[in-house]
This record gives sequence, structure tokens and C-alpha cells, in this order.
Amino acid sequence: MNLVDLMNSNIGFYLALLGSAVAAGLAGVGSAIGVGIVGQAAAGVVTEDPAKFGRTLLLQALPGTQGIYGLLIAFLIWTKIGVFGTPVDVNMHQGLMLLMAGLPIGLVGLVSAIYQGRAAAAGCSIIAKRPEELAKGMVFAAMVETYAVLALLASFLMLNGIRI
Repeated sequence: MNLVDLMNSNIGFYLALLGSAVAAGLAGVGSAIGVGIVGQAAAGVVTEDPAKFGRTLLLQALPGTQGIYGLLIAFLIWTKIGVFGTPVDVNMHQGLMLLMAGLPIGLVGLVSAIYQGRAAAAGCSIIAKRPEELAKGMVFAAMVETYAVLALLASFLMLNGIRI
């Protein structure tokens, strides 16, 4: 069997792996950017008042959840195709469906984590002036999380509907 035949026989498996990479990779990149945005704002607040470290750290953790959601979908795809055990035969149609299942959390995770980082950075400004208002800053940032959770649900439901 030559390389082209080998690739064609496993194309579904490779497409599924691409779907898991999209889910974990894009959501992870968004989380890294979002956490970095909040970290920069939090560093400014903590420079002025080191006692506010704990409050700002809570806000900084929020954009990291999208990366966790993406990784969860990637693990579920890997489990479905047998990465942790015996690899399963995945045809091209199934591979494309698994790729599509990784898209919602990958794309929404990327964008929502960045915007959640911006909202959480604004929450750091609240903490700088009124530390007792931490909950309000967290609510503003958590509202963005709603769309990441919806994307996670969409990816999860799509994934569960695929029969291998």
C-alpha cells in the first residue's frame, strides 16, 4: 500500500483529529489571550494595592474556561475514535462530522475568551476604585461565558449524535 492509499484509508481518522485540534487549539488560544489581557490589567491594580491580588486573580481565571471546554471536546473526540485504546475505523463522512463537532467550541471559544478577557479587565478597574464591588465585575465577565457554554453544548450534542 502506498502513502496515498494509506492516507485515503485513514482520512476520516485524520479529519477527526483535526476537529479535536480545532476545538482545543482555537479555544486554548482564545483563553491564553483573554487571561493575558486580564493579567495586564490586574498587574496595574496590584502595583497600586497588593492586597487586591486575590480579587483580580478571580477575574483573571474566568477567560481560561474556554480552553478547558475545548480540551474537553477534544478528549471526547479522541475517546470516540479510539486514541486512548484501539483506533476505530472512521470513514470520511464520520471524520467530517467530527471535525464539524469541534468547530462551535473552537470558534466561539476563541472569540468569547478574548472578549471575556476584555470584560474582566474592565472589572479590574472596578476593583481598583471599589474593591467591594468585585461581584459586579465578575457578573459582567461571566455574561460572556454564556456563549461559550452554549457552544460547548452544541459541540457536545453534535458529537453525541455521531455514530462510529
